[in-house]
Amino acid sequence: MVGGVSDPGSDARSPRLADIAQQARVSEATVSRVLNGKSGVAAATRQRVLAALDVLGYERPLRLRQRSAGLIGLVIPELTNPIFPAFAQVIEQVLAGHGYTPVLCTQSPGGATEDDLVDQLVERGVTGIVFLSGLHADTTADPARYARLAGRGVPFVLINGFNERINAPFVSPDDAAATRIAVRHLQALGHERIGLAVGPHRFVPVRRKVAGFEAELNGRGVVQHTLFSVEGGQAATTSLLDAGCTAVVCGSDMMALGAIRAVRQRGLDVPTDVSVVGYDDSDLFAFTDPPLTTLRQPVRAMASAAVDALLEEIGGNLVQHTEFVFQPELVLRGSTAVAPRG
Repeated sequence: MVGGVSDPGSDARSPRLADIAQQARVSEATVSRVLNGKSGVAAATRQRVLAALDVLGYERPLRLRQRSAGLIGLVIPELTNPIFPAFAQVIEQVLAGHGYTPVLCTQSPGGATEDDLVDQLVERGVTGIVFLSGLHADTTADPARYARLAGRGVPFVLINGFNERINAPFVSPDDAAATRIAVRHLQALGHERIGLAVGPHRFVPVRRKVAGFEAELNGRGVVQHTLFSVEGGQAATTSLLDAGCTAVVCGSDMMALGAIRAVRQRGLDVPTDVSVVGYDDSDLFAFTDPPLTTLRQPVRAMASAAVDALLEEIGGNLVQHTEFVFQPELVLRGSTAVAPRG
């Protein structure tokens, strides 16, 4: 045992140096030094090791426990779409590394709304709030709710969905660039009739995806607005197939699963007959059938930037109340191929 942490051959219920080292991306020797309170480890590295302990669900040794710097609320739409837990995990890890205790809040149909969750967080004295794909991204929602929150003295940062009427830091992927990249990839494979399956038009990321798609295709593409779900992707793709599309770009990986289902219901094959491109690249989608070609959101970079901006706000430092935009990356897998002849 080293600092309360077992070596790999010990009791499986105890934390292992190798597990902590892998999570923190450091050597086992560094983990051992941190857990035994030895010097010679950079402060940032020490925080990564302690955050890894927290993320893996292990208790910190008594001598390393610190009082929380405060509570930070994380408000997300739901957990069924894997991209939201992916963001939540990184945000929680980064916050823990800075000594803050994250409080995860999810909305529920017919239950707690974003406003309800915010009221509960403020009542519990949170130091700040991170909003992910919240009402700030909905062009029909009243942005005054965020001005009221600022008036209550609670700093916040917003991820995915820019609104110029809200005075706060924003972190977003370049949604227009994402659909442009997807279209160029499909055109290079010989596809001429390309469809886009996206969510409701009122959401900022949707509008940006449509803008990039239409600009790249000069109006020759086909757009179907639908629900953010597997079923929505299936319904939209059915219509796109009726319109003669041989390739479909989807607004999320979950929608891409529905697109593949719609293609197969026609007795067609992905990618031989129809190519499908997703959006997000959460971990599971490398293992679908076929593995999904998708646009990867830079989750770690975006989440870290959001936390950094929030902590600057909390510290009273000047942060630009503007949008920080991150570039997506095309991940080529097995769901796209050369367009079918004829």
